[in-house]
Amino acid sequence: MKDAPAEPVNNETIEQTIERLGAVVPDYPKPGVVFRDLTPVFADGEAFRAVVDSLLAEYKGRFDYVAGIEARGFLLAAAAAYAAGKGVLTVRKPGKLPRDTYSENYSMEYSENTLEVHQDDFPAGSRILILDDVLATGGTLGATARLIEQAGGIVAGFGVVLELRDLGGRTALHDYPVHALAAY
Repeated sequence: MKDAPAEPVNNETIEQTIERLGAVVPDYPKPGVVFRDLTPVFADGEAFRAVVDSLLAEYKGRFDYVAGIEARGFLLAAAAAYAAGKGVLTVRKPGKLPRDTYSENYSMEYSENTLEVHQDDFPAGSRILILDDVLATGGTLGATARLIEQAGGIVAGFGVVLELRDLGGRTALHDYPVHALAAY
């Protein structure tokens, strides 16, 4: 992991890179929802490296594991854990983890769901950095924090590529540090 902030891509800030490469998909997954697709950002090697480096720089030295939320959070968490030399944890939808799990129900801007985490993937007291692509209402991230704490972990903070400010997710996560690389 670099000590300095990520090198700019094409002399842009990380926020400008995300804006340039990200795709806007109206009416997905249902009418009235504007979906911010970050997969083109992840597909660009320089941009993806800059995103991961920028997320890690905010929390350098303050976490023991990186947790990724299904599915795009897995991409970020795996890359970040590798870059930081830390372990990666998977936060999954129900029925995907083979051992004993903790479960947490939550609401998002257009649906309800459940997340699970293994009960024994990390020692109690471990500091967990939680990464995901987008912070919207805070439902997914809040449920993940509750799962980590139920399993005995300490939430070091949240890192997201994009925050949708109008949906108020940061308010739902008021007890935790939140670092967003870009916001709309």
